[in-house]
Amino acid sequence: MKAPPSPRVARPVLYHRWSSMTFLHWRYPAETVRPLVPGHLTVETFDGSAWVGMTPFLMEDVRAPGLPRLPWVSRFPETNLRTYVRDEHGRGGIWFLSLDAGRLPAVLGGRAGYWLPYHWSDMSVRVDAGRWRYRCRRIWPGPRGARCHAESKVGLVLSERERDETAHFLTARFRLFSQVAGRPVTAEVEHPPWPLHRAGLLDLDETLRRAAGLPDTDDEPLVHASPGVPVRIGMWKPL
Repeated sequence: MKAPPSPRVARPVLYHRWSSMTFLHWRYPAETVRPLVPGHLTVETFDGSAWVGMTPFLMEDVRAPGLPRLPWVSRFPETNLRTYVRDEHGRGGIWFLSLDAGRLPAVLGGRAGYWLPYHWSDMSVRVDAGRWRYRCRRIWPGPRGARCHAESKVGLVLSERERDETAHFLTARFRLFSQVAGRPVTAEVEHPPWPLHRAGLLDLDETLRRAAGLPDTDDEPLVHASPGVPVRIGMWKPL
């Protein structure tokens, strides 16, 4: 099964590469997620549930058009907590519950430029012989100490047949939603299809869901992994 096509972002304001990403997803009742999403968006469900994703990864090659990559600023860990929504026009995308990044300038830029709920955290990503290890402990703003320590075991690439509708629903997302000064906005994200791999969770110690206002669950998350994709980010536009 093929993923839906990516939009074309003709005039990107940022270039990224999202590398060594593990996708962790949990089912939630839509009514549990609804209070965390603004009223102009609808919580999108699949197979009878809303889904909350936690995605630790390595941000690389971050730069604006016409500017060079800067070694310290252009490479850092990030962990996103997100759910999936639709706007009043029926367009699907991501609503971020939190974003943790290992560079304070990236946090300040994400908050100022897109009004996203970025947090500065002490973070690391280590990739070693099929084991990807992530560490995240929040510094600012609070709740201070919220964390995500995870380790995944990454296997072979999924065949086209194994990339089912669930995998595409959870990973093939090309739009984000935010609110700038109280005004609903959206931005498109262009990237090629994720090269998804088989993956399993070896260890997880996290409080990011609780910090965002979600209850803990006893369910094991659904796990996917990808070595990464290059990304073009568009400027936000009013809805």
